[in-house]
Amino acid sequence: MKIAIVGAGPAGSLLSCYLAARGHRVDVYERRADPRRYDDAEGRSINLGLSARGVKALTDVGLMADIWPLTVPMRGRAVHGPDGKVAFHPYGNHQEEILHSISRRDLVVSLVAHAAGAGVAFHYDTQLSALPEADVVVGADGAFSTVRTLMGRGARADFRQEYLPWGYKELTIPHMPVHHEALHVWPGGDDGLIVTHPNLDGSATATLFLPYDTLAAITDPEAFFARRFPDALALIPDLAKEFAERPVGHLVSIRTAPWHHDGHVVLIGDAAHAVYPFYGQGMNSALEDCTVLDACLAEHPDHPAAAFAAFEGRRRPHTDVLDELSRQNFVELRERVRSPLHHARKRADLMLARLLPGRWVPLYTAVSHTTTPYADALARAKRQDAVLRWTAAGVAGLAVVAMFARKVR
Repeated sequence: MKIAIVGAGPAGSLLSCYLAARGHRVDVYERRADPRRYDDAEGRSINLGLSARGVKALTDVGLMADIWPLTVPMRGRAVHGPDGKVAFHPYGNHQEEILHSISRRDLVVSLVAHAAGAGVAFHYDTQLSALPEADVVVGADGAFSTVRTLMGRGARADFRQEYLPWGYKELTIPHMPVHHEALHVWPGGDDGLIVTHPNLDGSATATLFLPYDTLAAITDPEAFFARRFPDALALIPDLAKEFAERPVGHLVSIRTAPWHHDGHVVLIGDAAHAVYPFYGQGMNSALEDCTVLDACLAEHPDHPAAAFAAFEGRRRPHTDVLDELSRQNFVELRERVRSPLHHARKRADLMLARLLPGRWVPLYTAVSHTTTPYADALARAKRQDAVLRWTAAGVAGLAVVAMFARKVR
């Protein structure tokens, strides 16, 4: 088939690799400039956290060996307390249960080079007002997808777009003095949140999340940091300059239906299911879309309509769950990561996972370190939570009985 992919980000570029390997003629259209010649200067997030789903997808197309040297391992969370103390919490029990920080540009450039070597044609600086002429058009053009808009004209389509009332700015930490191989978190409740990703050169990219009203009211960022995040202030020497120059990023959640039309158009990634970034799964989920869509096309090689219907049927229940998990994790990062009760619950989860390998899998482990479908991971976690609640209730009941027995004696 002649296939046109709109959007040359991670998902569009990866899917072009899958499709080229199947012998299709693939053209990719992108409104931005070629990242192999220019850096992305639009204020998009420049760091991504690669987890098991993304690793599998990149491995499938034979690219992961080239990607590993571009990544920095993140072995856990380093949580900064209001007193300046830093507590490190590993992500899992095993060495491979970690995340991998990679710059968005490095990932995309590697994917584009791999796809171009397989015969994919990339067309940059191309703004489309109509769908390209092709047997199949894939919308991989992000949350504000042109393909989705064109596909939905005159159709019975559902669409829900929700902005988080928080924006973000990205700042630079030239040197992280402790726990470089970690995701650093400064939780501030309703007053803000900082999350950092490590870079290859020893620096870290800090993302400051704040309500829009708070962001707009800041006239002296150094004074603001001194009040809210005092230990982070010393780590960002160019804070005032970067705060003034860096744009405010926006966070949006998208749900839409259907994801396909007439065997001719299909949506993947953020075009179909954008989520807030707080579970670190947006990009990984988009890469996993490519894996699943490729499998559906293999099952229905002569019937794109059937392949696209199967793809949506397999993915939608799980990406809807991911949307909810991402919202919940926003609260966890802002408020719960400092809670002793929260850490006790996490430690119990990891201890049970060690004692019952393969039978007890914490939710975070299933989502980030396996390719278990999101809804299945959540259902299992709910069953495990119920077991813990009943066990705790039983232990408490036995304690009451023991106290009563002692009194009787």
